[in-house]
Amino acid sequence: MLTISALFCGLLFGLGLILGGMTNPAKVQAFLDLGGAWDPSLALVMGGAICVASGAFAVAKNRPRSLLGAPMLLPTARDLEPRLILGSVLFGMGWGLAGFCPGPAIVTLGSGAPAAGLFVCAMLVGMLAFEGLEKFLKRAPTSQVPRPHSGAR
Repeated sequence: MLTISALFCGLLFGLGLILGGMTNPAKVQAFLDLGGAWDPSLALVMGGAICVASGAFAVAKNRPRSLLGAPMLLPTARDLEPRLILGSVLFGMGWGLAGFCPGPAIVTLGSGAPAAGLFVCAMLVGMLAFEGLEKFLKRAPTSQVPRPHSGAR
């Protein structure tokens, strides 16, 4: 039942992205072009999504389990770390340059659009590069300067 529910939710999400115009890179870039031919219509799509999500989160936070019985795992972290800020900036730059973010790109990929295919490939390469860098940084030995021994010899 969880798989069927996930499939239904994914299809509903994809349909919402298509109907809202989020799969059209030109429309997204026009929304982000505050100094030019700004198209505010996506603000209504985002505002509607925020309203629906706010109601769902208000109900979910008081439940120990989802409607299908899975544990309710909601995020609790509230601190702004440099990694989060850097990731947000990179995400925004990529969104503005390409006109895609991951969800709409995957939905658009289903239509066979070459731009969506290129974006998804670049996204996957970026994810793999990040994972590789994370593993490398966790493995890399930390260089410590030896401290002189205190006390008499």
